[in-house]
Amino acid sequence: MSVLTVKLPSHEVSYELKIEKGLLDRVSNEVSKVFTGAKIAIVTDETVYDLYAKSIIKDLEAADYEVQCIVLPPGEQTKTFDTLPNLYSAFAEFGLTRSDLIIALGGGVIGDISGFSASSYLRGISYIQIPTTLLAQVDSSVGGKVGVDLPEGKNLVGAFYHPLLVLIDPLVLETLTDSAFADGMAEVIKYSCIKDLNLFHRLMELSSRKEVMQHIDWIIETCCTIKQVIVQADEKDLGERMVLNFGHTLGHAIEAYYQYEKYTHGQGVAIGMVAISRIAESKQLTTVGTTDRLITVLKQHRLPIELEDFEDYPKLLPYIKKDKKNIAGSLSVIVLTDIGRATVHQTSLSFFDSLDTGGTA
Repeated sequence: MSVLTVKLPSHEVSYELKIEKGLLDRVSNEVSKVFTGAKIAIVTDETVYDLYAKSIIKDLEAADYEVQCIVLPPGEQTKTFDTLPNLYSAFAEFGLTRSDLIIALGGGVIGDISGFSASSYLRGISYIQIPTTLLAQVDSSVGGKVGVDLPEGKNLVGAFYHPLLVLIDPLVLETLTDSAFADGMAEVIKYSCIKDLNLFHRLMELSSRKEVMQHIDWIIETCCTIKQVIVQADEKDLGERMVLNFGHTLGHAIEAYYQYEKYTHGQGVAIGMVAISRIAESKQLTTVGTTDRLITVLKQHRLPIELEDFEDYPKLLPYIKKDKKNIAGSLSVIVLTDIGRATVHQTSLSFFDSLDTGGTA
């Protein structure tokens, strides 16, 4: 088992990320190491409920925990304010108290909305992340960012609220669709672009999902270690942590513009990374040829590199304007100086002027 510990000295917060195949078979054992209460509310979605929740509930009940499972519809459309009252009501009807526990069992959507509900119900109740998608395992389950979407944009309401524990079982990735697996690979590629040239080279050598899975423990641990180090240095996303948003300024705009229906998060980030790199290359902020290398690895892992409809690019600008990193007229855009090195570029919305013509450079 690989164990990483996220330590945030300013808040005296510390929690472990445990990565091991078969970990879901002994959830109650791991939970008992960090939780001494009686009641556990599991929040999951319909897909994950059938695959994994039933056996986890049985395991927890065998360990004498009282368990309630709340099953939500799958998909980004679930991550809204409209879902929260149902969650809060379910917690109240179950009699959940501040000495009890919430488990987020699912992908990024479940992790985000469960964490946000945990941060706000009774002004804060402990929760554990059990991510079941590659995207959630390498990214969204780590670092304490939780929240919900608004029609105006993604993750515009949220909090920094850290879990007691993160349990990562790579075996659950076997049940992902190819599309969902590729979605997670967008975040893996992002990590390689911003911080790890060696990881980028390894990804270039892996030409199929099967080959990626042969190295998946190492890939997950590498990505989580990068995020662990960054989060410990900049928990509140005011400095270095911003580099984790490479491709996200445009990616989130793409998701919101299409109302979370046409492009997934990973697809939006992939398209966003390419567009921003092209613009940065044209402004001599990024080494020439970087975008071509990025495109090669994205295509290799079955991710899109541009919008299907080029005339939609200028329609993203209003959403970019609402980005959380647009502060007092200054927009923080993450650009690559080269593969493996990223920097925060302070600019304005004019950085994206080329999108007005439907192009990306």
